[in-house]
Amino acid sequence: MSREPNPARRRESSRRAILTATGELCGEIGYGRLTIEAIAARAGASKKTIYRWWPSKGAVVLELLDEIATVAAAPPDTGDLAADLHSMLTEVIGLLTPPHNSPGTGVIAEALQDPDLARDLRERIIRPRIATFKERLRRAQDAGQLHPDADLDVALDLLYGPLYHRLALHLGMPDPAYLHSLITHVLRALTPPTSSAPH
Repeated sequence: MSREPNPARRRESSRRAILTATGELCGEIGYGRLTIEAIAARAGASKKTIYRWWPSKGAVVLELLDEIATVAAAPPDTGDLAADLHSMLTEVIGLLTPPHNSPGTGVIAEALQDPDLARDLRERIIRPRIATFKERLRRAQDAGQLHPDADLDVALDLLYGPLYHRLALHLGMPDPAYLHSLITHVLRALTPPTSSAPH
């Protein structure tokens, strides 16, 4: 007995094939040389199908990034704030490395020229992850690991700013030793002081 094809399953299968093809091509040829035609050919889909779901290659890559950036979307809470921050920052470094063919770097660069893509990047990827980052830091404040008056916007800039500074100026992503030092110094600035006065 034959069954009718399930349109939802076929649609999801096609969407997955398109996102997989996009990730593979970004790794092979880089975001700059990526085209909807190449994605369609690799995925075995039509350009019409891709444009029905996404307005541009940037939008396809944005959805891909949203799916693979799992740690930043749901930060770990092991009780060790430094280790959790290390996990979050390491994932961002992975999404930006190597810069010449990273889908994350490509979307950031294109968003500078495309206000619609910039808005989608900010609303879909950036702001939700900023919110979860601050949630993690608020829990650290509640646990006494951070000063109760610590400015979480400043903490965000202190931790993530160096990554994008190094990306923009082609200085290379931080190695593990630099990343450890960065987190140590930022947490030192945000940690409640301990009394060293003699009793």
